[in-house]
Amino acid sequence: MNTNLSPATWVSRVNRAFRLGQGPQLAWGRMLRGVVGSGLCLAVSTSLTGCSSLTQPINGIPANRISPDFFPEPKNDLVPVDIALLSLEPPRDYQLGPDDILGVYIEGVLPFNPPNEPPQPPPVNFPEENSTLPPSMGYPIAVQDDGTLALPLIEPLKVKGLTLEQVRDKIRQAYIDSDILREEKARPIVTIIKERTYDVIVVREDSNESGNQSGRNNTGPLRGSDRSASGGLVKLPAYKNDVLHALVETGGLPGLNAKNEIKVLRASEADKRKRADFLRNYWAGQRAAMADPCYCGPELPEDPSILRIPLRVRPGVIPNIAEADITLHDGDIVYIENRETEVFYTGGLLPGGEYQLPRDYDLDVLGAMALAGQGIGSAAGGAGGGLGGASSVGGVPPGMLYILRKTPCNGQIAIEVDLAKSINDPRSRPLVQPGDTLILQYKCEEELLNFGLGTFFTYGIRELLRN
Repeated sequence: MNTNLSPATWVSRVNRAFRLGQGPQLAWGRMLRGVVGSGLCLAVSTSLTGCSSLTQPINGIPANRISPDFFPEPKNDLVPVDIALLSLEPPRDYQLGPDDILGVYIEGVLPFNPPNEPPQPPPVNFPEENSTLPPSMGYPIAVQDDGTLALPLIEPLKVKGLTLEQVRDKIRQAYIDSDILREEKARPIVTIIKERTYDVIVVREDSNESGNQSGRNNTGPLRGSDRSASGGLVKLPAYKNDVLHALVETGGLPGLNAKNEIKVLRASEADKRKRADFLRNYWAGQRAAMADPCYCGPELPEDPSILRIPLRVRPGVIPNIAEADITLHDGDIVYIENRETEVFYTGGLLPGGEYQLPRDYDLDVLGAMALAGQGIGSAAGGAGGGLGGASSVGGVPPGMLYILRKTPCNGQIAIEVDLAKSINDPRSRPLVQPGDTLILQYKCEEELLNFGLGTFFTYGIRELLRN
């Protein structure tokens, strides 16, 4: 048998053989002639037009050959931080400090009672709305900035750090020692009318006016989120002036649209100067180095004056959060930062769009494709694809995905993902990280197969039905 015949000779011999047979054989012969002719057209089309992997090549590196340095850290095994670490443990007895307002009643002294007149009853004070304090008795007297309490006829008493019972005993002894009250008459009443408070600023970028906490449509492309911040000035009572109470007063823990951390910026002048000096020194060094055209500057390092409190950590890791870290003072700022830059982009045969990455779990390339509306093993919907758009008839799905990942100094690496291998090999299924661009393409053989199948169903079946 001669195997070196040209396709035209094979067609001629097949036609001659089928012309000697009956009608159905003749029909099959014509159909076969159409298929062989389609093969010739396929070869011509390939040589003239080429496939997208040839006309739009991407030089990728297989995912299982990439260094781990190019992949993000997994998040699936992170566990939430115990939120009790963000709250202060109040003392058993309230300890006084500047700006506390006490209710003090001293019979015969406060208020002054003329001789031979019945003593006046102490006034009763009801707490403000939302206060947890019980009703109090006595005349309001504030603890001074120096921690002293000024009372009639005696020197100011140092009460900072004392409990109410200790202050009551100290007042009683002071009036006895000064021969103002007899021991049996010295029965002062000391209560607390209002606790001292701390003014803290909370800035949150994890909510908007639309009521959607995330501000994003997690099942489709992003819809133009609003990064306007909410929050404001919060007054926190003493021993509740911590990060957890500041969050509770402004809506709770950070939402899904916020980063898994809390920033605390101190209001002291020393911390402000430290932050300003840090940025000034960093940018001065950057400007000096930019004179070298080959210079690749490092990313902006963490500001040491900003306290960052993580909300999720590795199992078994206990974050080093001291009581001083979570204690807030007047003017301190609690900042919840938006994570709107944690997105990835799609293109090629994937519907183009911008999608937000999940905050608390990993997303691999197969999940990212599903999020973009392209399930694994399905033909590229609405993309046409293939030579002449025949893939809609052929139905062979695209099998090559490229991840365009940014590297330092405006560089880029293309990671090649063979979708057929990625189904069975997790190492060929890399995680998506912020800034990635996912490009879905046909392999050259897939486009050719789609074109051949499409041509067969278009011309071969037509020839069969014609006869």
